Amino acid sequence: MERRDFIKNSAMTGAAFSILSTGRLFAADKGKVRLGYIGVGARGMSHISEGCLRDDVEIVAICDTQESSLKGCRSFIAKNGRPPAVEYTGGLDAYKKLLDRKDIDAVIIATPWQFHRDQAVDAMKAGKYVGCEVIAGLTVQDHWDIVNTSEKTGMPYMTLENVCYRRDVMAVLNMVRQNLFGEIVHYEGGYQHNLRNVLFNNGKQYYGGGVEYGPKALSEAQWRTQFNIDVDGDLYPTHGVGPIMQCANINRGNRFTNLVSFSSKARGLASYVNDLSPGHPNAKINYKNGDVTTTMINCANGETVLLSHDTHLPRPYSLGFRVQGTEGIWMDVNKSIYIEKQAKKNDVWEPAQPWLDKYDHPLWKKYEKEAVGAGHGGMDWFVFNGFIEAVKQKKQTPIDVYDSVTMSVITPLSTKSLKEGNAPQKFPDFTKGKWATRKNTFALDDSGL
Repeated sequence: MERRDFIKNSAMTGAAFSILSTGRLFAADKGKVRLGYIGVGARGMSHISEGCLRDDVEIVAICDTQESSLKGCRSFIAKNGRPPAVEYTGGLDAYKKLLDRKDIDAVIIATPWQFHRDQAVDAMKAGKYVGCEVIAGLTVQDHWDIVNTSEKTGMPYMTLENVCYRRDVMAVLNMVRQNLFGEIVHYEGGYQHNLRNVLFNNGKQYYGGGVEYGPKALSEAQWRTQFNIDVDGDLYPTHGVGPIMQCANINRGNRFTNLVSFSSKARGLASYVNDLSPGHPNAKINYKNGDVTTTMINCANGETVLLSHDTHLPRPYSLGFRVQGTEGIWMDVNKSIYIEKQAKKNDVWEPAQPWLDKYDHPLWKKYEKEAVGAGHGGMDWFVFNGFIEAVKQKKQTPIDVYDSVTMSVITPLSTKSLKEGNAPQKFPDFTKGKWATRKNTFALDDSGL
């Protein structure tokens, strides 16, 4: 698909990614990407399933500390007719033996958040491309460590933020690039998702059925709940801010300059536990993470961004996207749009779907059949494919290291803002000034998506 098809009627110009090359001989030279997986629990298995569907992917090795996860992965690979992967286990450092292998081009990291920084840094030092689940790190320094290591080793790092590829989001990106909303003034997004049955289960099933967390639970409840006990802040900003960054050209002619966060009282998790099991000890815990955290971000070009983290209360799922400019507005919550000069009635919402269909992104039009059946409504196919194509072509990833740490560092910055009484926090410039001249090439063609 030609690049001009993606930027038709747009004032935006594209520029090639800078290719990071280490001179290594990749199996990708022969059209195959040899993958190692660090973490094959629920999310890791989603990436395993994507790998099993591709002829250009070899699943060389897997690593996990839990036999139950390895067993499930082992069985899945066999059922899909793939050769067994070499397994690494036995301790938190087992992944290092996987990284020692010379027959691995890239790794997928899908472990708990507290391990991402060390595993990613070690992988890049070992000469591997890194595709890492969110979050990148727990501290601001963690994020700098990832940037510095990527720059020093020349190895790309990509946060596997799938919502950047959500179909309606990409249609709206297409509309923004074609100036349908005029000059953009304000964005909103977030993670508004009832996670109570993710944070607690009965130790027998991944989701719900009980009020346990930690060693007595399964899957994310083993580790994710503890963050809600210990930390007050926006724990999961990337789903909301990732797509906004593409629309706002963050790190590519624009940047975040500062932020401030506010947090409500925390009542939702204790109430949930007590409702299911009155008097249970987990209902008496002092959960530090507020039920609703809001973060306001300023941009260098004058736009504002409002993010929401809302996961402890009963509510339907929504990421709360809003794109608002001088000529119109789109909101995903009410699935509505208003384009002033084209609306049928003045100041009256119109259904968004006809507009989303009209401006459906060319990549979705081209790869819709391939994405059918993939996780999260097809988004998982796109983000996995973008990573694999980058490795095959030995080029920069479509979501690069600067994008990755920018969307993730909001967590420690928001936490610091709350600790300091809602004090504004300066946003790190991970590009070290390069943002001013870099061009946004995300999804402008399909050479790596």
